[in-house]
Amino acid sequence: MSKQLQGHLAIISANIIFGLSIPITKKLIDHWVTPSSYTFMRLAVGAIIFWSIGAFVKKEKVSKRDLLIIAVGGFFGFVATQLLFATALQYTTPVYFSLIMALTPILVLLMSLLFLKEIFTKNKILGVALSIGGAALIILTGGSSAMASNNKFGIMLSFLAALSYGIYMIVTKDVSVKYKPITIIKWSFLFSAMMLFPFEISALPKQTIFTAEATLNSYLLLIFCLVFITALGFLLMPMGLKYIKATTASIYMNFQPIVASVVAILLGQDVFSWEKPMAAVLVIAGVIFVSYNPDRKNKSKKSQNYIRKLQKKKDYLRQGRTTSAANS
Repeated sequence: MSKQLQGHLAIISANIIFGLSIPITKKLIDHWVTPSSYTFMRLAVGAIIFWSIGAFVKKEKVSKRDLLIIAVGGFFGFVATQLLFATALQYTTPVYFSLIMALTPILVLLMSLLFLKEIFTKNKILGVALSIGGAALIILTGGSSAMASNNKFGIMLSFLAALSYGIYMIVTKDVSVKYKPITIIKWSFLFSAMMLFPFEISALPKQTIFTAEATLNSYLLLIFCLVFITALGFLLMPMGLKYIKATTASIYMNFQPIVASVVAILLGQDVFSWEKPMAAVLVIAGVIFVSYNPDRKNKSKKSQNYIRKLQKKKDYLRQGRTTSAANS
């Protein structure tokens, strides 16, 4: 199996796992654990797992300034995002939540335009317009749902979760290229778990899943979330990014709402209706347009052609010297 194929399989597997996490988390939140305790358990277990893995990897010295940036990023990307994620699922369905979260690249682009002065291309304008159309369709048609207790409020929390994760990506943009993924992840999980520790350590034993009411199925769901989603999903992403382009990986992220929606409908957490696939098409098409950068591809081709020309020139000069030496 080629390295590139391994990269594709790793990214696809990670996104399938993340997609499954949405309906599975919904089942846990509805019956067995509160959103805040669920978030704390994921962060605490993640910190233990990633610091254990980090013990076998060459350590990197992280500056105090970068640790502060990672801590701030951890608050937005782990504490706020995960807490809003779990809380939103109390009020809306996995289908609506996953479609809103798919807007994250659009929100990152808009924030980059505002704060990082990124250039607005035609593709990006079209992508933003399509995604906004999809989001509007979700909001306008998602006012009431038999499967949701307060769909509008849940959709609002979903937007805040996507926005929070977008802020995380902006805040950690520079430090993410300075250190190995395991270094960023282990510190992010540790700081995030420490932030929730004072509030959740006393509430944890009171969760329904730790009482006699708990079933084997509830434990299996929790283990899947704590181990497979938290650990395996986060490990597969950087592994895959070693062998494939980030733009390709971002397109694979669109598997998440598809997987989440299909599984949620099969589990009876939502029902199929015409506006959901239409909104999904608009949102996913918008993300693809935003992720596609023909200028970058053209620059890459130009640089490759330039390198080939240089190599030919070197070969020609080397051949000339060899011929000259032979004649003399």
